[in-house]
Amino acid sequence: MKVIVEADGGSRGNPGPAGYGAVVFTGDHAHILAERAESIGTATNNVAEYEGLIAGLTAAIELGADEVDVRMDSKLVVEQMSGRWQVKHADMQSRFRRAQDLAQGFSRITFTWIPRAENSHADSLANQAMDGAAAMEPAKAGAGEYRSPGWTSSTGKPTRLLLLRHGQTALSIEQRYSGRGNPPLTETGLAQAQAAAESIAKRADIGAIVCSPLGRTMQTAAEVGKAIGIEPVVMPDLIETDFGAWEGLTFAEAAAQYPAVHRRWLADETVAPPNGESFAAVRERIITARNAICERYTDQTVVVVSHVTPIKTLLQLALGVGPALLYRLHLDLASLSIAEFYPDGGSAVRLVNDTSYLK
Repeated sequence: MKVIVEADGGSRGNPGPAGYGAVVFTGDHAHILAERAESIGTATNNVAEYEGLIAGLTAAIELGADEVDVRMDSKLVVEQMSGRWQVKHADMQSRFRRAQDLAQGFSRITFTWIPRAENSHADSLANQAMDGAAAMEPAKAGAGEYRSPGWTSSTGKPTRLLLLRHGQTALSIEQRYSGRGNPPLTETGLAQAQAAAESIAKRADIGAIVCSPLGRTMQTAAEVGKAIGIEPVVMPDLIETDFGAWEGLTFAEAAAQYPAVHRRWLADETVAPPNGESFAAVRERIITARNAICERYTDQTVVVVSHVTPIKTLLQLALGVGPALLYRLHLDLASLSIAEFYPDGGSAVRLVNDTSYLK
């Protein structure tokens, strides 16, 4: 399969709050297959550009592409990846090697410079990521709190949810549907959970930890509990989607064995996998879980340890957007996102897919 990868990255201050965006298109540039965007904290433009390229190539590999046309408005990255310019800076060398390793996995790959105006989709994603990086600036040094979103009309003190995805399992290594199955964390997954726990423990005034009843989330929540001295509380409604007949299959296997329903499922949140659960059904129980958390832990900061679909759904609720977010947002293993829900019904998203503590 041939795809087009367009990637961009930027930094406000160079170095400053930085982020990247990447889009994978079909070979005819007619349809979007994947999007990636992430805030990466304080970094330079060039670091962000390389991170965007790496994210785009990784997404292309996940889609099963074997031919890739990379298009970027970074002359530096295009010339270095094409072998025409040397890579001298240490920060660039490590990222250049990572990108090279990914590029070698394709039967054919090209790198083309394009004007910024022709890279608008990736540029928009990168700017959204940079907005997220800027929002991470602490209100006070060491305070562990972020500036309130003064541009919102919400009033009162919100219930802040620190949304932590569980660490790696054997099924996640092989990129298989993992819903109600119960694989434990791998050694890497346990290390990811411990790193996330250490980072979360630095935040002030955490009032509670709640988690899904599945083993991989309970293991992750236990590490957070050890780090901050709070016993996790199991909430059944935070469980992952029931993928039914697709449990344990790869994306490609499910698409091949159930082509019609798989295509519909990718476009319609009301469609469920055979003997499984639709995203619309997940949304209903996540609304119940969100309401219970906000009622039980009003005005507090709560660590919510769950799975990719419940966390995406909580972010969807906080953003007030449609189901497209479920199909377009990428969340890494052991990543942290932050959503706030206000007593007057308002909400805000503070952070999405932070994995800085894993690097």
